[in-house]
Amino acid sequence: MVGSRRLPGTRTDRRATIPTSRGEETPLQATTLILGLGNTLLSDEAVGPRVVEQLRQEAPAREGIRYLDGGTLSFTLAEPIAAATRLIAVDAARLGEPPGTVRVFEGETMDHQLRAHAKSVHEVSLADLLDMARLTDSLPSRRALVGIEPAKIDWGECLSPPVAAAVGEATARIRALIERWQDGG
Repeated sequence: MVGSRRLPGTRTDRRATIPTSRGEETPLQATTLILGLGNTLLSDEAVGPRVVEQLRQEAPAREGIRYLDGGTLSFTLAEPIAAATRLIAVDAARLGEPPGTVRVFEGETMDHQLRAHAKSVHEVSLADLLDMARLTDSLPSRRALVGIEPAKIDWGECLSPPVAAAVGEATARIRALIERWQDGG
């Protein structure tokens, strides 16, 4: 960044704030964005949105938790990512494991995973969105990618049996991650 000028809406001290009517700033409650990524018309590519929908049904609107179907990604997701203090992205991911395998990548491990496997057919990749957040000093301090190995990516509105079976494991791993983060771990 050139000079010391701060872009509007950026965080320099890693704590989100909101302006009060008197022009002061007050801390904003920490929020966790659970972002499901994928195309719901391409079988196992839809696993991210399906996991988010399952979580929403199991634990509707909790304070501090926001569920979002991010579809096939776009620059419009930069704002909700920047507004979150914690991010959990859920997506189909080629892990080199059997279909339905669930893996969680946190922090810098997530960043490395996204860069190492940066192939994306979407308008913008999750790695691009996180880079935008870094540039504006609004990268969520805690972040994780929940990757699920697909069996097939082809036209179809249903998940394959191994990936459908993995939805429950993915939701359990996300709930455990949220609890651990809320407890400070």
